[in-house]
Amino acid sequence: MEKINHFLSVIDSYIGGSSWFIYLLLGTGLFFTIYLRFPQIRFFRRAIRILSGKYDHQDHEGDTSHFQALATALSGTIGTGNIAGVALAIHLGGAGALFWMLISAFLGMTTKMVEVTLSHKYREKDSKGNIAGGPMYYMKNRLKMRWLAAIFAFATVLSSFGTGSLPQINSISNAMYSSFNINHILTGGILTVLLGFIIIGGLKRIVKVSEKIVPAMAIVYFIGAISVIVYNYENIIPSIAQIFTTAFTGSAATGGFLGAGFAWAFNRGVNRGLFSNEAGQGSAPIAHAAARTNEPISEGLVATLEPFIDTIIVCFITGLVLLTSGVWKEKVHNDFQNTDIFVLAQEYDESSPADKQAVADFIQGKNTIGLYNGNLNVKNGKIIDAPTIIHAHSFAEEITITANGIPYNGFLSIKEGQIENKSIMDNQIKISGKSLIHSAPLSSEAFKRGFLGDMGQYIIPICLLLFAFSTAVAWSYYGDRAVTYLWGSKYVWIYHIIYVIGFFIASFVDTTIIWTLSGITVALMTIPNLLGILMLHKEMKSTLKKYEEKIITKDS
Repeated sequence: MEKINHFLSVIDSYIGGSSWFIYLLLGTGLFFTIYLRFPQIRFFRRAIRILSGKYDHQDHEGDTSHFQALATALSGTIGTGNIAGVALAIHLGGAGALFWMLISAFLGMTTKMVEVTLSHKYREKDSKGNIAGGPMYYMKNRLKMRWLAAIFAFATVLSSFGTGSLPQINSISNAMYSSFNINHILTGGILTVLLGFIIIGGLKRIVKVSEKIVPAMAIVYFIGAISVIVYNYENIIPSIAQIFTTAFTGSAATGGFLGAGFAWAFNRGVNRGLFSNEAGQGSAPIAHAAARTNEPISEGLVATLEPFIDTIIVCFITGLVLLTSGVWKEKVHNDFQNTDIFVLAQEYDESSPADKQAVADFIQGKNTIGLYNGNLNVKNGKIIDAPTIIHAHSFAEEITITANGIPYNGFLSIKEGQIENKSIMDNQIKISGKSLIHSAPLSSEAFKRGFLGDMGQYIIPICLLLFAFSTAVAWSYYGDRAVTYLWGSKYVWIYHIIYVIGFFIASFVDTTIIWTLSGITVALMTIPNLLGILMLHKEMKSTLKKYEEKIITKDS
């Protein structure tokens, strides 16, 4: 399994994890923003009016209202990325990473408008009379590139598992177990029955759940977030200033944080921002295509609100929680993840500016320093003559090693600075200590620094439950539409059964390989979609121009 995961990781490094892919995403958003004269600004107020139902017509073709379509799309994008993704971006890139998340969202608003407009324009009805839409339909009907549409649709089916089903329930069950000690299988069983009930009911039941669960999870999250920000009110202005002042210079070392240059702030911010709101991936257009309107542009305008809500509001609030609480630069006691550990060949002193800078430069790829090879001698849970150990990009302290809950005695095999998995698995070893943390655990720690105190940490697992489950529901619909395109609606029930079974199994098994596969399938969805909308840039401009002329005539 490790060899398969390594193989997939190598593939992902050349596709989704590569710099050219990030520049393609960002560049497409920048091109359309300039080419269409900043539609996310010019039509922002109108998008809100459309969403409110001001221009709704019940006789227009479609299965959902504008709000229901947006809620379904948001339920697919607002998820672990808003909790764990922001925390990871700031952990790696510093406060400046949040600035680049906001920029990517601003540009992504236009990308989202374009892909939704074109997908809505070329939607169809399936054999059951339901609306079927998404990028595969403009690829087939307008570009006449059925092979490209097939690649996109098949990648969507894979992504429905790799993004929407397996990792989501795995995150939920782990959070429920660690916070409330609820058995993984019990969590999986209850939510599987609920998921099956929802998706078998089809789109109408999905949108009814989405339009209720999205506002509910937003309220719960904002109450907790605002309690932390207000509690640390004296840090609000300095934190906001830090976001902008370090965006182009990088963040200096502070506390346990070893600093981050501009490249890290930019890459981590753009990467997490784009993957949080899914602008350009082509998933949300599948939900928006079902909206009840005869004006594709109007639904495209509603879609611009998606990155705005998902990233500019929710991710920004999460970032302020992390920055005002100060926890992003503080070391806390935690259980170490083996993939986050590096053992250096010699001992470095964190109190020495020169040593600290050398390690920081190594982490950022600016220099090379020796990595440990050999065996570490452990007695009574302590490493004898320990070299410097780095965990989560920080100097690890107070390290203890246990095997099945008791202090470990023996050796740890180290190769090129990393503990070999065999050393961990054979002895059921757990390594603990003080270091920086990232992702969801960092967000949980930050939520403890508000008026709610330690009770605040429970907001994260509750929100993760709502966020991740709603993502699984939304992606079941995306996969449903992709299966309909590839093989017809008569096979959708088979897909639903496999989706639900996979959802249950993933609640109690490791899904590391699924996350890796997810990165690849996201890229396989995004690349055809971006190429397609770029090829149709002239049509998009003329469609928008006709819409402008029409609304000017109506409003005058």
